[in-house]
Amino acid sequence: MATLLTVVDHPLVAHRLTELRSTGTDQAGFGRLAHEITALLAVEAFRDLPVEDVVIDTPVVKGTHATRITAEVLLIPILRAGLGLIPALQATLPVTRVCHIGMRRNEETLAAEIYLDAIPRQLEGARVVVCDPMLATGGSLIQVVDLVKARGATDVTVICLLASRPGVDAFVAAHPDVAVVTAAVDPTLNDHGYIVPGLGDAGDRLFGAPVRP
Repeated sequence: MATLLTVVDHPLVAHRLTELRSTGTDQAGFGRLAHEITALLAVEAFRDLPVEDVVIDTPVVKGTHATRITAEVLLIPILRAGLGLIPALQATLPVTRVCHIGMRRNEETLAAEIYLDAIPRQLEGARVVVCDPMLATGGSLIQVVDLVKARGATDVTVICLLASRPGVDAFVAAHPDVAVVTAAVDPTLNDHGYIVPGLGDAGDRLFGAPVRP
């Protein structure tokens, strides 16, 4: 079966992903690299954005034809790690709206549980992009895409820095019509649901370890 998975196999992405994986990369460096990779992934993810022809003046000539994007993109970061992708997407796209969904992983079952839902109830006609650095088991992304489709979204893309093969297989089985754009697909998961070789916990590396009650 054909899938809508795009792995951006480019030396500029691969170089940054190597640094992102490394334990020698500190928090500031990890954030910078995540920003740069996200911007490069966006070039592929938004190749089909609608545009219009406009007429502008340049410093050299008046009335030249040019191109302008016409669509707003609704960005849905899965908290908290998904927030790390948003600045690069907002810097790349001319018009965005950001709506959050909060999910936490049950460390015993590895299932994702929603604790915050700030996504619009009606999404008909919206260009929706779900943002999560890691497509590990696929469970949380499947839940979020289930939700946005139930609210009428038909144009949905997932952007993640890194995916696992089991997670991709599970996600594609659930949502074969949804595009997934990532920098790489790693072969497996460990017993704790982390991607192997992976890059660790993206949320912790972006924002620091959370305070546990």
